[in-house]
Amino acid sequence: MLKLPTSTILNKSLTKKAIFAKFDVKPATKEKFDADISKISIVHEVSSMTTGIVKGGNVETFFVLLVTLKRKHFDEKNIVLLSRLISQKMLFVLSYNDKAKLAVYHTKFMQSDWYLMDELSIELSGSNLDTVWENMIAQIGNIEVEPGKTLDEQIQLNEEREKLQQRIDSLERLARAEKQPRKKFELVQEIKKLEKELNISTVYCSKQ
Repeated sequence: MLKLPTSTILNKSLTKKAIFAKFDVKPATKEKFDADISKISIVHEVSSMTTGIVKGGNVETFFVLLVTLKRKHFDEKNIVLLSRLISQKMLFVLSYNDKAKLAVYHTKFMQSDWYLMDELSIELSGSNLDTVWENMIAQIGNIEVEPGKTLDEQIQLNEEREKLQQRIDSLERLARAEKQPRKKFELVQEIKKLEKELNISTVYCSKQ
């Protein structure tokens, strides 16, 4: 799966019952979890032993979990819960019928588009498992790390830019609907101020 080396294959079932029993999950949470997820399997173990890639300072091993979904439009919170319950770094392959997508939780939930299962792959690129893990997250989250930034810094910066853009979009809708000239002018000025902040952030980082 994912065109990973055969040496990483580790087919091991992980039952929902065992997860619920070990972590004392509340009944309401169990119900929501069970509504989305059919079964879970650990399908790959990526480590220095299975790949020959040197372990990193933070990442020595990560696992690939195949999560078979009951519905395509699942609740992301259930995958986040799974990632928090199991104290290992995990890459998720979320499968529904003949389609699948990659997902990972790293400061936030990130996921790829849907692909045919046979078309899904991930590249293990990097000099050690730290960089392999970060490059994989960047690939799934479609994150371009700017020069001088760490992955976490870039994720935070992207979120700040996204919030700025959302605020600008909201104010533009209000400005278009506003009938009072003075209020419309105030909204336009606020939009220009936020656009300047967004532009400065983008230009500054492009020069780093």
